[in-house]
Amino acid sequence: MRRLLTLLSFLAATPAAAVECRLALVLAIDISSSVDPTEDTLQRQGLAAALLAPEVQAAFFATHEPVALVAFEWSGRVNQKILLDWTMIDSPSKLLGAAEAISRSERSTREFPTAIGHALSYAWKQLDRGPRCLYSTIDVSGDGENNEGFGPRHAYRAFGFGDVVVNGLAVASNGDHQDDKIIAHYQKEVLRGPAAFLEIARGFEDYETAMRRKLERELRPFLMGDLVE
Repeated sequence: MRRLLTLLSFLAATPAAAVECRLALVLAIDISSSVDPTEDTLQRQGLAAALLAPEVQAAFFATHEPVALVAFEWSGRVNQKILLDWTMIDSPSKLLGAAEAISRSERSTREFPTAIGHALSYAWKQLDRGPRCLYSTIDVSGDGENNEGFGPRHAYRAFGFGDVVVNGLAVASNGDHQDDKIIAHYQKEVLRGPAAFLEIARGFEDYETAMRRKLERELRPFLMGDLVE
């Protein structure tokens, strides 16, 4: 019900012409030191491939209202780099161009720890400078817990996240206690907002498949049944 009330108040206060898109989606991928070069390639190419999967394309173009997309890589407190700047995905050619840009991107660093809170604050800044959309979602993936700087909860307190939803993709590869800790960290610290959810990749080899599931779910247009929760 809260999501329905939020939507109704937003529509009442905002002229239709001011809304440029139905969803602003921020994609954030982990390049911290725990991610080796092979794993980085798997996630970078996996994200590009997931964007072009038939079911994901169908979700992108399920309505006439476009999706705005931005993607960046992150690791330490000040180590973030835009891979794809804000792009309005209003045609298959725009989506293909976005996927190709991510596929061609090169890792900027591999020496820094995992500062998820700083990555989330950077993601919020991208939303703040981006197009005005009906919904805003941050999609953050990684293979470790926050271990540098402030954590996700601090970021959520310090910045005006408002109705921004944060979903997660946790890469869990060993099937041991460390994987349980990573999954629990994402569930308890990273996920934020109504209907936020976590996807789990069983190793970077599974990254593309997990990302495809996540994108399809994030991009699905909201129905009244989704809003009344």
